[in-house]
Amino acid sequence: MLVTLLLIAQLATGQKYFSKTGKISFFSQAAMEKIEAQNTSASTVIDASTGAVEWGVLIQGFKFEKSLMQDHFNENYMESSIYPKAKFKGKIDNLTTVNFTKDGLYATTVTGQLDMHGVTKQVTMPVSITVKGGAVSAKSKFVVLLADYKIEVPKLVADNISEKVTIEVIADYQLMNAVP
Repeated sequence: MLVTLLLIAQLATGQKYFSKTGKISFFSQAAMEKIEAQNTSASTVIDASTGAVEWGVLIQGFKFEKSLMQDHFNENYMESSIYPKAKFKGKIDNLTTVNFTKDGLYATTVTGQLDMHGVTKQVTMPVSITVKGGAVSAKSKFVVLLADYKIEVPKLVADNISEKVTIEVIADYQLMNAVP
């Protein structure tokens, strides 16, 4: 039994989990309008041995209910031709509380650098990591202020666009071989 536990612990060292189908959505509710969009092609990696977390998403991959909103989002607000990608690079704050080899729901936080619209800011976000049958998934929901990322909202449409946006990140990870 002890040998089995030691083997499992050794296997967890250096294990990396990845997804190319992470889901990132955002939502804002202003006085006159609700805006939401989803992107289902975010790339993300978790290194179980160090707690490092990274993800990236192409801005033009966000899909809106109304195509005009999508055009305005890409051209006027996110300027996706200039800033084509949003990225996050951080670490699980209390990695010792997450056991990637044992089924369970692990509540933690991740702190790192969110790079969006040409601005990089440190953020800390709550994350729920679920391990079930060897599969790992993660979910986070946090709020960003548009002004923090120099995303300007013209006064003419201020009642239509909230100053803050709720971002939700969901990923189902697959195990990949550790890179030495």
